[in-house]
Amino acid sequence: MPRVVNAVATKKRRKRLLERAKGYFGNKSHLFKYAREEVRRAGVFAYRDRKRKKTVMRQLWIIRINAACRELGISYCRFMDAAKKLGIGLDRRMLSELAIQDAGAFRTIVERAKEVSA
Repeated sequence: MPRVVNAVATKKRRKRLLERAKGYFGNKSHLFKYAREEVRRAGVFAYRDRKRKKTVMRQLWIIRINAACRELGISYCRFMDAAKKLGIGLDRRMLSELAIQDAGAFRTIVERAKEVSA
């Protein structure tokens, strides 16, 4: 009795993995053995960086707010403290967008914050 081999399923599985490895450099996009390793690594990085992205974006917003505040003569920490005391319900993302898109509105918030922190 011949042994059972499921070549169709194996080929489909390998082809699916090589599809995911398209665009990788060298053998990693052509040979199954190397492609399997690289696709797994890529998945690990993707998982880690989905978490890291949130931290990176928050850092960016803080940097933008700080730069805009310093141009108007107040430090970031004093501004955030005053904003909290004033009960300004805008988060860092919205404050950074405001600093970029609507400088006049941001200036108004900073002026009120200066009054509170002084």
